[in-house]
Amino acid sequence: MNGKFMEMLENFLLPIADKLNNNRYLSALRDGFMVALPLIIFGSIFVVIANFPFLDSMISEEAYKAYQNALGPASAATLSIMGLFVIVGIGYKLTEHYEGEAIYGGVVALAAFLILTPQVLEGVSGVIPTASLGAQGMFLGIFTAFISAELYRFFVQKDWTIKMPAGVPGAVSKSFSALIPITLTLSIFLIVRILFSYTNFETVQNFIYTIIQQPLTELGSGLPATIVAVLLIQVFWFFGLHGQIIVNSVFDPIWYALNDQNLSAFQAGTELPNIVTKQFVDSFLVGMGGSGMTLAVIILIFLIGRSRQLKELGKLGAPAGVFNVNEPIIFGLPIIMNPLIIIPWLVAPVVVTIITYFAMSTGLVPPPAGVIVPWTTPVILNGFLATGNAWQGGVLQAVNLVIVIAIWWPFLKIMDKSYYEKETKVKKS
Repeated sequence: MNGKFMEMLENFLLPIADKLNNNRYLSALRDGFMVALPLIIFGSIFVVIANFPFLDSMISEEAYKAYQNALGPASAATLSIMGLFVIVGIGYKLTEHYEGEAIYGGVVALAAFLILTPQVLEGVSGVIPTASLGAQGMFLGIFTAFISAELYRFFVQKDWTIKMPAGVPGAVSKSFSALIPITLTLSIFLIVRILFSYTNFETVQNFIYTIIQQPLTELGSGLPATIVAVLLIQVFWFFGLHGQIIVNSVFDPIWYALNDQNLSAFQAGTELPNIVTKQFVDSFLVGMGGSGMTLAVIILIFLIGRSRQLKELGKLGAPAGVFNVNEPIIFGLPIIMNPLIIIPWLVAPVVVTIITYFAMSTGLVPPPAGVIVPWTTPVILNGFLATGNAWQGGVLQAVNLVIVIAIWWPFLKIMDKSYYEKETKVKKS
C-alpha cells in the first residue's frame, strides 16, 4: 500500500514540479526577488536598529525622534521601493533567458512600470507615491516586467533595430540597437495608460489591485492557504525537489505584500494587520533549521541517538543547521524518499503553522513586524527580530522546537534502532 501510494504521489507531483522548475516566468520571478534580497535585508536591519527595544525610554523623545529620522532613509531607499528592484531583476533575468541584452530588459521593465504608475499625490502632479513602488505595486510590476521583456524580445527578434557601422564602439552600437525596440515597447504601455484613464478604474494599478492583488492577498493571508503552501514545500522536498523555491515562486508576491503592510503599520506604531507574511513562513518555519525545521531532528539525534550513523550525521549537520542550512540532514538522514519519516516530515510543519497562527491571532505573540530577517539568523534570535524585537517571538520558536522534537521522537527512535541493529550485526559478523 505504501509503495503504491508513493508511486502515485511521484507520478502526479514530479511532472508538475519539473514544469514549475523549468518555467521561464517563475524562474525569472524567483531570480528577480533574489536580485532585490540584499537590499531588502539591508533596509530591514536598519528598521530593527531604529526600533531597538527600550531605547525610547532611555533617551529623550526629541533625541529618539532624531535617531529614527537619521536611520529612516536606509529603509525608505530599499524596503519602501523594493518593487523597483524586483521589476528590474525580473526584466533582466527574463531577457537573459532569451540571450538578449539583459540590462535593457531590466530598464525597459522599470520604465514601463513607471509609465503605468500614477504620478499624482494628494493633488500634486509629478510625484510618485512610494507605496506604489513597494509591495503594493508588486503585482503590477511583475506583470509589467513579464510583458515588457517579451515585447522587447519580440521587436529585437523581428530585427527592428538600428545597425551601426563596424567601427562604432560596442556600447554605442548596443544603445542604438535597443532604441527602436524600447521605443515601441514603452509606447504600447503609454497607450495602455491613456486607455485606462477613460475607465472606471482610472489606472492600471487600481485595476490590478481590485481584480487580482486584493483577492489573492486575502486568500494568501489565511490559515488554510498557508497550510497548503507549507504542505507543498514538504512534499516537493520529500521527492528531492527544492520545495521552498518552487512554492515561493508563486506565494512570494502575496507574502511580500502582506509583509509590507505590517512594516508600514509597525513603523507608524499602529496595529499590525496580518499574521501570515513572508517572515511568518521564513522565521517560524524555515528559520528553525531549514525546511521541515530539522534543527529539532539534530537536537533529537544528540538526545536519543545510539547508532553511529545518526551520531555522525548529527555532528555533521549541527553547525550548518544552527544557521538554517539543512542539506546534510535532508540528504544524509535521508529525508528524500524515506517512508519512515514522511509522517513527521509532513505533520510537524502543519502543527507548528497552526500553533504559531493562533498564538499570534490571540495576542500571545506579536505578528511579524515586516522586517526581513536574514534567513541564516539562528533560532530564538530569529523570532525575536522578526516580531520587532519582541521576546515572545523567541519564546514561540523555542516552544515550536520542542513540539517538533516531540512529533519526531518515535519515528527517529525507530530509525535509530534500525540503524543500530544493522551496525551491531555487521560488528558481530
